[in-house]
Amino acid sequence: MKVPTEGAPPVPRAESEAASSSAAAAPLPKKSPIDGFVLGLLAVVVLAWLFPSPGAKGGFLHPEVLNKAGVALVFFLNGLTLSFAALRAGTLLWRLHLVVQLSTYVLFPVLGLVVYFAGAWLDSSLRLGLFYLCALPSTVSSSVAMTAAARGNVPAAVFNATLSSLLGVVLTPLWLSFVLGATGSGLPLGKVILDLVLWLVLPLTLGQLSRPLLGELAARHKKRLNLVDRGTILVLVYTSFCDSFEAGVFLSQGPLALVLTVAVSFVLLFAVLGVTSQWSRWLGFPEEDRIAAIFCGSKKTLASGVPMARLIFGQHPGLSMILLPIMIYHPLQLLVCTWLAGKWARRV
Repeated sequence: MKVPTEGAPPVPRAESEAASSSAAAAPLPKKSPIDGFVLGLLAVVVLAWLFPSPGAKGGFLHPEVLNKAGVALVFFLNGLTLSFAALRAGTLLWRLHLVVQLSTYVLFPVLGLVVYFAGAWLDSSLRLGLFYLCALPSTVSSSVAMTAAARGNVPAAVFNATLSSLLGVVLTPLWLSFVLGATGSGLPLGKVILDLVLWLVLPLTLGQLSRPLLGELAARHKKRLNLVDRGTILVLVYTSFCDSFEAGVFLSQGPLALVLTVAVSFVLLFAVLGVTSQWSRWLGFPEEDRIAAIFCGSKKTLASGVPMARLIFGQHPGLSMILLPIMIYHPLQLLVCTWLAGKWARRV
């Protein structure tokens, strides 16, 4: 029995960051999504290597204050541009939503557990980073944009990407607490959740409450807000790498860590793409729903992953190694999913 693709009304363009960016993007954009942001990530890592002192603990940038302010700004902007109308748009396709959320918060973490415990010989921070990648929420904008470019079910993609972001506030730290507890390391879950509420949930809520006053202004200046959002994330990446370079973390690991991270990221991405595609076929999803399930279920968010890592891991000396997997996975998923979107957009 096939799930109907018309089970939910379309999302108004002004109601969602993702819908507004994807409504006009039905044909695949010629420009690659791997743009200046990825180059910016590389630039700030090099900058942290050359000049680690300003962003390290005790540096004149005062990262202990700057980081929390940056996290709050990122999630305030998320709340300002993300509408809960997206959650009302595709609620009827419950089997599709189940596939996406199971992929994000069950399939991915289970694969991450295999990597974490099978790779006991790896650096502990890198192992933790690989599992952290698997426990993160899906992306919002790129999942929906890819679905629209491939002529998939856009309202369902908006719903799932939005729901995944909200669930991640709770499920990501819970998965980390489970893994660290199993190894005897432990995670101060109470403090982590309190920080997430203060610096993530509260700004997100304030952003939502500001929508009646600032929503239209934010829609008109979306590109500028996007630059502010990305710039803040780059600052967080810079400060995250400064402490690690000061402590010589990368010197102790060498290029092997990078090669292993790339290899594991490839395996994870293609494993999840294959499994979500097969689940969708078994459940008899129409092509539009299958596309939404594959794109939303295989993505992991860098935009939320970096700020959440700053809150969860604090001044962890190996924070840069923890962030390395998501920084590798991010451009990889964009490359592969852009190719898939172009291929599926050309179908009859």
